[in-house]
Amino acid sequence: MSGLSIHGLTLRFRGLVALSNLSVAFAPGSIHGLIGPNGAGKTTLINAISGLVQPTAGRIEFAGRDLVGMAPHAIARLGVGRTFQHAEIFADQSPLANIMTGFDRVSARGFWHDLVDTPGKHRAERATRANAEALLARFDIARYRDAVAADLPFGVLKRIDLARALASQPSVLLMDEPTSGMNDLEARQTVAACRALAREHGMTLIVVEHNMRVIMAMADVITVLDHGEKIAEGPPAAIQRDPGVIDIYLGRSRGHA
Repeated sequence: MSGLSIHGLTLRFRGLVALSNLSVAFAPGSIHGLIGPNGAGKTTLINAISGLVQPTAGRIEFAGRDLVGMAPHAIARLGVGRTFQHAEIFADQSPLANIMTGFDRVSARGFWHDLVDTPGKHRAERATRANAEALLARFDIARYRDAVAADLPFGVLKRIDLARALASQPSVLLMDEPTSGMNDLEARQTVAACRALAREHGMTLIVVEHNMRVIMAMADVITVLDHGEKIAEGPPAAIQRDPGVIDIYLGRSRGHA
């Protein structure tokens, strides 16, 4: 299993330094949290990994490749998936249909099976439907199976988005605020489901999260960013005790709330 690593990553927007000489290694099969104040560079980092923005300098190494300069769809084909702060859902489709689209990257169907009515096509469709329904159950949203996504609460849409991203069986999944819009029970269920799926399939989860209770319960390792720089890294218990991290979150040294 190949790991993902960041080496000397710098990213500037019109003179503003969003990431500054950042290096981070994400262990294969781990759940790695990214935290820090607003504007610390967390979402910028996962946008860079997924190819949505291009770094000014540095390398992003995965599966023996440097991802810098690659198109987002090419990075996705290598096995890097992602979710977004705002759930990217087909609003006019059901949760089941949304999740089924996530299996397209790993579907064994060929062009001929999709073009004509073959037994192989029907077998693949049945398998995809069964796997999608299993994810609905895993994220406790089976009762919404055939609803119109546009009519559902935001917290449910976030779980649909997560389930669809996991359906593609990525090696690395970038998760941007996966529990936003959820109540405490939904957040706990989502954390448990993500942890279980990561362990079962050996996926690396890289999680941006503002809910400290969620990330402390979910992550194996946490990296703390501030002004695009790494200021601390370690297991959750050590991060909670780190004086520099406490200082930033209390806002004494750099003026953050």
